[in-house]
Amino acid sequence: MSQVPANPHFVLIHGASHGAWCWYKIRRLLETSAYKVTCLDLKGAGIDTSNPNTILTFQDYNKPLLDFLANLPDNEKVILVGHSAGGLSLTDAIHRLPNKIHVAIYIAANMLKHGFSTEEDFKDGHPDLSAYGDVQELEHGMGHDQPATSVMIKKEFQREILYNMSPEEDSTLASMLLRGAPVWAFKGAKFLGGDDSDKVPRVYMKTLKDHVIKQSQQEAMIRRWPPCQTYDLESDHSPFFSVPSLLFDCILKSVDSINV
Repeated sequence: MSQVPANPHFVLIHGASHGAWCWYKIRRLLETSAYKVTCLDLKGAGIDTSNPNTILTFQDYNKPLLDFLANLPDNEKVILVGHSAGGLSLTDAIHRLPNKIHVAIYIAANMLKHGFSTEEDFKDGHPDLSAYGDVQELEHGMGHDQPATSVMIKKEFQREILYNMSPEEDSTLASMLLRGAPVWAFKGAKFLGGDDSDKVPRVYMKTLKDHVIKQSQQEAMIRRWPPCQTYDLESDHSPFFSVPSLLFDCILKSVDSINV
């Protein structure tokens, strides 16, 4: 077995409605420590110009990550880091291109081996925000007689739900940059794969003050598809804002302790 390189390449994947911009603190910490970092915008996210309402499959949504991995030099592997729904992107990549990934790190993320394939997957991985009332802003790109094609948390609820422990300047920035997330793509995220999906070491970082993916849901996903390591973060759903130094330390600690 080969060890993770001394100077690994980190690829950071955002969650629903976010973009590469959300990693700015973690990117700075990694680059200041001389690590190579790539922050990707998935399709319809960040500064990608695609309309989220036209993205109807997860394969289409996740294409920027899969293309990036497929185009790496033959001998290069990366450390994949995914937040929230970005965990679906990591799992998709693990099934399709396991030989390009040293370690997959899930942060407050959907860690479902086969995506949203069963009722239990939806129970464990789908956010239940009903306690907050009507918080969803929906768009119907296929017509109002069809199911919604994109969703975003309404501005007045974003801080309470997503950034309850984060600096106000970060939640203000996010409120200016969040975009609708492609509902059909996420609901259709189903992954088929063989034993290779278990060859990539996985790390899960729990967020203990999370208002999006509850701690009980995170623990259920960990039980069903056990990672090789878990970490507890006293954080809201967005530790890249609320506890960036702690998150940075845990990422490095997890990578340093894994041989692949």
